[in-house]
Amino acid sequence: MRISLLQQNPVVGDLRGNEQKIIRGIKKACKENPDLIVTSELALLGYPPRDLLLQKKFIEKSWQIAENIAAECRAAPPVLLGLAQRNESDVGRPLFNVAALVNNGEVNYCFRKTLLPTYDVFDEDRYFEPAHDAQILHLQNQSIGISICEDIWNDRDFWNRRRYQTDPIEDMAAQGADLIINISASPFTVGKQQIREKMLGSIASKYHIPLVYVNQVGGNDDLIFDGRSCVFDSSGSLIARAKSFQEDILTSDLSSTESNRISPADFTPESEIWRALVLGTRDYVHKTGFTSVLLGLSGGIDSALVAAIATEALGKDHVLGILMPSPYSSTGSIDDASALVANLGIQSKTLPITPIMDAYDMLLRQEFARYSKDLTEENLQARIRGTLLMALSNKFGSLLLTPGNKSEVSVGYCTLYGDMCGAIGVISDVPKSMVYRIARWLNDQNQREMIPQPILTKVPSAELRSCQTDQDTLPPYDLLDEILYHHVELHESPEEIVARGYPKMTTFQALHMVKVAEFKRRQAAPGFKVTDRAFGTGWRMPIAAKEWYID
Repeated sequence: MRISLLQQNPVVGDLRGNEQKIIRGIKKACKENPDLIVTSELALLGYPPRDLLLQKKFIEKSWQIAENIAAECRAAPPVLLGLAQRNESDVGRPLFNVAALVNNGEVNYCFRKTLLPTYDVFDEDRYFEPAHDAQILHLQNQSIGISICEDIWNDRDFWNRRRYQTDPIEDMAAQGADLIINISASPFTVGKQQIREKMLGSIASKYHIPLVYVNQVGGNDDLIFDGRSCVFDSSGSLIARAKSFQEDILTSDLSSTESNRISPADFTPESEIWRALVLGTRDYVHKTGFTSVLLGLSGGIDSALVAAIATEALGKDHVLGILMPSPYSSTGSIDDASALVANLGIQSKTLPITPIMDAYDMLLRQEFARYSKDLTEENLQARIRGTLLMALSNKFGSLLLTPGNKSEVSVGYCTLYGDMCGAIGVISDVPKSMVYRIARWLNDQNQREMIPQPILTKVPSAELRSCQTDQDTLPPYDLLDEILYHHVELHESPEEIVARGYPKMTTFQALHMVKVAEFKRRQAAPGFKVTDRAFGTGWRMPIAAKEWYID
């Protein structure tokens, strides 16, 4: 059997655009004479459609378009098309998440998803009713188990703790499936593809049946999808893999592995995160209707890396860097920002904020007369810059990028309505130590200084007062990032982290800062998810809550 996998980049809600993309993919795949063509999960709707699924007319229109696809591709081999099906029963959730069989000009049958994730960024139980039996397609004397994304992530022999009581793949194998197909929209996190391939190979080997996995690619809101659709033979060996972080059509011959293609995949963390953020930035900008971006350039590492990502994603002519020096800005920082602009070839403008600071000081002098200077004046500087950036964004019609990293967002080392202004937090899920690693990797890959060397070596500083450094307020970033990793991603308490050997006062201080910064993060721009635990749709912490570990 020859199977073509359509690894495509849909736009959520763009039913007509996705229709044409799918039709083009089907027609292109037909040139390779497949017996079956397969799209990714909810490919017609775009993933994740979230509460668009609650719009009845949206679902109705998607089925009209599915019928159009069937008519347009009448001469094509059977197609498994990802979309949502209405639950006609008066019991249960309103929809099923399905792979619809499109054949002979009609939508013939729907294979339903069984396991509905409700953890992290997923909330499928909100919309979908689960299947309750094995979903088997009979085609060309083959019994093919049809599974959808989460259905394949519950193998009892691979995971130490299974999330669900049932295993659809086990049920399909018990019913004599000769092949397993899984259509997915599985979001990227660094290192996840290696786990995917190990798991998928293990399942194929366990049941001695080939396994086909097709994944979505592209960025939708805070989620990025890496593609890398793949095929495993009955021994569990990888026999085909599609491209990484780009659209592809992968046709695999299950009976003759010599003709299969295994596209290379660089699993280096710096490389994976860089490519994910470039793809996410490009898609977020274009899918929201923008063609250009701007950002403030401080001469620091964060804005430098974000500028480099934007330049790679959109091209140098579509990126504008804004320098906004104050009396506390060092000559070195201004020079470093200017050097970055030259290295990347982007446009820049300089707007000194000293006159605006003076105007604020004059206006507030009487009100502040009995108070000494503190964070208020520092935050005013950040908010002046934020106001200027938003003004330019409005006037130029350019999307504003937010440069804060995960370490600083975690502990609230950022100013609400100041440097937190913007439409997307490009590196808000990238710890500070990884920001440096990616910047050095980028320079090595290009064999030249994309990020100026002084930016990589100088002591980090917000430069909001004289002789300021980040470590006046924060622990050293390497230490902070380790503590945050154990707390944010591994859900460990202060006591558990201290038991690992981390300083007690530093640990409790850092976790207190995480807690009290929750109100800031709730108002922050969305940010691209690249780790297992991001401050996005999967983070659901209360604001008005006590630190339970403090008696």
